[in-house]
Amino acid sequence: MKIVLGQNAYGKNAVNLSKITRFPDHHEFRQISVNVVLEGDFESAHTAGDNTALLPTDTQKNTVYALAKDHFSASIEEFGMYLADHFFNNNPHVSRSKIQITEHLYIRASFDGNLHPHAFIANNAEKHTAEIIHDQAVIGVTAGISGLLVLKTTGSGFENYIKDQYTTLKETNDRILATECEAEWDYQLNDLDFSAKHGDIRLSLINTFSHHQSLSLQQTMFAMGENVLKENEEVREIRFKMPNKHHILFNLEQFGMDNNNEIFIATDEPYGYITGTVTREE
Repeated sequence: MKIVLGQNAYGKNAVNLSKITRFPDHHEFRQISVNVVLEGDFESAHTAGDNTALLPTDTQKNTVYALAKDHFSASIEEFGMYLADHFFNNNPHVSRSKIQITEHLYIRASFDGNLHPHAFIANNAEKHTAEIIHDQAVIGVTAGISGLLVLKTTGSGFENYIKDQYTTLKETNDRILATECEAEWDYQLNDLDFSAKHGDIRLSLINTFSHHQSLSLQQTMFAMGENVLKENEEVREIRFKMPNKHHILFNLEQFGMDNNNEIFIATDEPYGYITGTVTREE
């Protein structure tokens, strides 16, 4: 029996990078985490210990920092494409380079209605993500958002579901709907203003969630994806992970009090976990 090497890749993960751009009257601050993944003809490194085809992962890390000085000035998608192109075209043994970037978002601190020139507040939950894959065929760009915590206090219900001997959940046509939305989408084009487009898609997700009369989180998720595709012809497909952040009506009757959808128990676990893909039919 012959034993051979199967699919393999290597790279550098969690290259954490912060960049200050210093203008005369204010600073801009960006913080990202970069993963580099390289695939190609690396069999001899595995089977014979021959490292002559390997670019050290420490060099990959240094490359990210060095190229960020002049080439990380706009969107993470554009920086990711530059990195993917660099690793692909400067390493002949590489057949595919993949760059994954997560941006930690900061907003400028404000005092008395004025923006501070160099103080920032971190939004620890929400992050902007991107993945760029470069191979012989094409450069593919995927962008996304994670940690987008959205909630509405009405405009949502859940009725007419299966009920069996273990069902205790009561039907409702007026409930809190909350989720921490994670979405990623594939672009059909690479020549875009990615920062502006990301803002457009984020706004579409929030607007649809806010205004959609929801019969289930599944229905709202599809409506969010449908509107993104209708409003953004550059997007080919969007994928969702949407855990249901439950808020359960608390029983005040035990204290002789009415609870008119006012007091709830906010629960972290267990939770419903809804996923789905909305795509254009070819």
